[in-house]
Amino acid sequence: DLAAEPGRILSRWGDAGWGQMVADDKHNNHFRNELVDATVEMITERWKPDDFPTWVCCIPSLKHKTLVLDFAKRLADKLGLPFVDSLEKVLENEPQKWQQNRYHQCSNLDGAFKVNELGPEGSVLLVDDVVRSKWTFTVGAALLKQAGSGKVYPVALASTSVND
Repeated sequence: DLAAEPGRILSRWGDAGWGQMVADDKHNNHFRNELVDATVEMITERWKPDDFPTWVCCIPSLKHKTLVLDFAKRLADKLGLPFVDSLEKVLENEPQKWQQNRYHQCSNLDGAFKVNELGPEGSVLLVDDVVRSKWTFTVGAALLKQAGSGKVYPVALASTSVND
């Protein structure tokens, strides 16, 4: 089974509170520590995954190389978990938000990522900043599990989907 476990999203893009902070910080190319703390609280106090992750990795970007990477490293540090730069983006593709249906969303990611290394044995927290279709999480989780990781728990700062 290559599917991700049910994940969590901190906010809706642009909504009052966290959602507006995420939008502001994404445009400033740095997520504030307050969002790290809120995500830690969401994971440890409200969510509490059954098979708690033993390591953290993130969805990489060629356009904003350090934005999610920096956030995920700080999140891992606050959770007391190692961060492993496991996934690599190897193909410049169109932004997922431009894809109009599931077929295009999925095919847009074909060959876009590869796994370089895995973290410690156990499950992993897969971090991204903003999600819409969640296909990037689906592909990232499948690649990690195919490479031998344990359960993959997706976590995002915000969703732009009307269905979340």
